[in-house]
Amino acid sequence: MYMHQAMKQPDTKDFQKAMEKEMKDQLDAGVLELIKRSDVPKGATLLPAVWQMKRKRDIKTRQVKKHKARLNLDGSRMVKHRDYDLTYAPVASWGIIKLLLALVLTLGWHTVQLDYVLAFTQAPIERELYMQIPKGMEVEGGRSDDHCFKLKKNIYGGKQAGRVWNQYLVNKLKDCGFKQSKIDECVFYHGKIIYVLYTDDSIIAGPDKQEIEKVIKKMKKHLDLTVEGDLKDFLGVNIERKDGGFLMTQPQLIAQILEALRLKQKDQPLSKESASNSKTTPMLSSKILLKETDSPDFDNQFHYRSVIGKIAYLEKGTRPELAYACHQCSRYSSAPKKAHGEALKRIGRYLLGTADKGMFIKPDPTKSFEVYVDADFCGNWDERYGHEPDTARSRHGYVIMYAGIPIIHKSQLQTEIALSTTESEYTGLSYALRETIPLMELLKEMKEQGIPVLDHRPKVHCKVFEDNSGALEIASVHKYRPRTKHLCTKLHHFRSYVTGKQITILPIDTTAQPSDIFTKPLSEDLFVKHRKFLLGW
Repeated sequence: MYMHQAMKQPDTKDFQKAMEKEMKDQLDAGVLELIKRSDVPKGATLLPAVWQMKRKRDIKTRQVKKHKARLNLDGSRMVKHRDYDLTYAPVASWGIIKLLLALVLTLGWHTVQLDYVLAFTQAPIERELYMQIPKGMEVEGGRSDDHCFKLKKNIYGGKQAGRVWNQYLVNKLKDCGFKQSKIDECVFYHGKIIYVLYTDDSIIAGPDKQEIEKVIKKMKKHLDLTVEGDLKDFLGVNIERKDGGFLMTQPQLIAQILEALRLKQKDQPLSKESASNSKTTPMLSSKILLKETDSPDFDNQFHYRSVIGKIAYLEKGTRPELAYACHQCSRYSSAPKKAHGEALKRIGRYLLGTADKGMFIKPDPTKSFEVYVDADFCGNWDERYGHEPDTARSRHGYVIMYAGIPIIHKSQLQTEIALSTTESEYTGLSYALRETIPLMELLKEMKEQGIPVLDHRPKVHCKVFEDNSGALEIASVHKYRPRTKHLCTKLHHFRSYVTGKQITILPIDTTAQPSDIFTKPLSEDLFVKHRKFLLGW
């Protein structure tokens, strides 16, 4: 919430206390220096301050743990090359996080979650900046109309703030003896210990608990951080050790989606009536969602784009079975119709009946990488919109598994128009391996560090039926073909891995293809079968 929204809440006093604490912390840490406006250099910009308010809740109980007020610089007023230069800062992907969880389970490692205190403000400021005194604050010895703040350290809200913090932290980690991965810049090694960073949230894992404690002690000499114990809540995902695996759930986010769709009252448990209106699949199996120009305009009964964003984060974290339905709805978020709103609400009704579910991951040490790829050739074709090129696009989907655990999944409309089923399947295979090969290289790097990872050579299961055996042959038998020469530049990048037997391409029966769930709406029995394979329920 913004400040004006928080001040209308019943717990306003708690937010006011949080604001006072934030201001005191920033001044005590030397982040801000009170100066007269007349001392601001000529031509310098005085940027506004913005309050960001939040109730931090326990992911499982939904009880408020803390009222948080964060003082931000208004980055929207910043001008490139005057107030900042570069803004890119890397963050760990869910693929890397899930790969680490797979290693923790297969190797029996210990995990510790770390959080940095006022992370961004630990880094020095990149260039001289000035900020107005924030609304709702009176600073001793100054008035907002003739005083302002000079920024002495990096502050939240600035366009370059994330990058400045990341560069500072990486240098400090190197001072602590960490070695940055050459494959993924958010992965670090300290002996056999692995450290994964997502902005200011991070996980450290290794075989020896005492060694981890020694490394954290060393980190505390260079950085202000808190140890939050064993991995429990990370990036909004509740992670619970159970039956030799991890149960990953996002009940808080599902509750927010249901509230936004008006299928559940705020902070209230699901009623029996609501649960009885649930659906067993997130999408109708009998119909593909298209532009639906005959449908009336969406009535804005809920914020369409906001709900799409929440479902997209949910499917990437713990609910991959929503990928196809979510992506198909998101295609029409610029001008949704009533039919699109109803399709989105159906996803909500599916979540009504599965609100307590997530992803249960348990390793199978007999397996290394397995990649399942599927494509739906021209699946969106409809003669009503035949004049539009998008209806001729195919969709591919894939899931990359490690030790039997889904690491990366995708449902994607192909950017180029495929000319045959074989070409659409082969395109999907190529895209899947663009994600797989860097993971293979990362495991090679870990092996060089002395980490006993499983065999990194993947088996790629490509759906094959009728003429689609061509995709299997093109991938396995490297022969120049006039009819497929246009594929050479873009799609044959993985051939050397096949020749070197680092990747094995295998056929799979259509009904056993789990990536079918990412390419088209399925009947309930097939949907449940593939969901069990991916999520464990």
